[in-house]
Amino acid sequence: MATSRTIVVAGAGIGGLTASLALAAKGFRVIILEKAERLEEAGAGLQLSPNASRVLIDLGLRPRLAPRAIVPDAVTVMSARSGAEVVRLPLGEAATFRCGAPYWVIHRADLQSALQAQVNDTPAIELRLGCQFEDVASHAKGVTVGQRSNATRQQEPALALIGADGIWSSVRSQLFPESHPQFSGLIAWRGTIDAKQLPRGITARGVQLWMGSNAHLVAYPISAGRQINIVAIVADSWNRPGWSALGEATEIKNRFAAARWPSPARMMIGAVDSWKRWALFTMPDGGVWSKGATALLGDASHGMLPFAAQGAGMAIEDAAVLAKCLEESHGERGTGDALSVPATLQRYGRLRQSRVGRVQRTARQNGTIYHLGGPAAFARDLVMRSIGGAQLLARQDWIYDWRA
Repeated sequence: MATSRTIVVAGAGIGGLTASLALAAKGFRVIILEKAERLEEAGAGLQLSPNASRVLIDLGLRPRLAPRAIVPDAVTVMSARSGAEVVRLPLGEAATFRCGAPYWVIHRADLQSALQAQVNDTPAIELRLGCQFEDVASHAKGVTVGQRSNATRQQEPALALIGADGIWSSVRSQLFPESHPQFSGLIAWRGTIDAKQLPRGITARGVQLWMGSNAHLVAYPISAGRQINIVAIVADSWNRPGWSALGEATEIKNRFAAARWPSPARMMIGAVDSWKRWALFTMPDGGVWSKGATALLGDASHGMLPFAAQGAGMAIEDAAVLAKCLEESHGERGTGDALSVPATLQRYGRLRQSRVGRVQRTARQNGTIYHLGGPAAFARDLVMRSIGGAQLLARQDWIYDWRA
């Protein structure tokens, strides 16, 4: 396939793999550069609401994902202040029917494995593992992407470069050297437990959210329900970059001490044998998007707090919109050439900026609400009960009903 139809994607995470599949489906040749020698798990579980699962299903991934994913019955919101259920947001098959796509919870490694398998089965995509992006130069015919594999440097001409290389993006550092991730003051701890270890009365078929003073706890099933993913969010000053620093179990247990947290929450924390932690960094609201024939997607553009469960979802949406924009100007019936790529990528950014910014703000607001204490927490619980689970869920329609 001609260079004029080649797009280089830097990064083989969820956003990069999805973008590659979406672009290949529109008739482009795609080269993925991934510095890791092999793709490995980074994180445990994630939630894919209908706006994201719809894109993946449209890309033909349902047969690979449905057997590994779980459709949770509900999101149950619990109060650490009282130890009682505050409200239950109904999901399950009824929500799937209403949205036209499922709400899935899945092990991140299962999603990445399914995406990689689909990529491997797509002749128009070449995945280069152990190959690191180094630099990019723009010119009249597009870009030339510098890459390195061991001691060998290679240059790849292409129509465009897409930076999908995460919150510490090397592509972004070249495009927007003044734009840096900011530490949020929050730390996420993650671990897993066997589903059989759940406290009595807690179902393994739903998502559970515990709200407490300056901390919250999320638990949901992964690995076809055999394991429960536990994520604890606390305020802290530790801010080392990375996703998988080892965490000391005693430290997180102390943060969820008996004086502040009821026994079911403490039992889940105590059942985790091995903890990992990562500092939560964010990018400015609305993201940073493109310069010339290079564009960003996912965390590279708009890393956000995970409190709307939309980090992966927004990257998946980015992929769909990017592919649609490039198809419209450069597809089989498109009339665009290399000179029109910058305008096409600017349009992609404009289409995404407002929605992404709103999701970023929503996630930040959710975190503030979850972490209320004292009288404010009491008032919050009363308000949530009075609104009811169905209406609270309906407030997410603007997220879940999105289509490319």
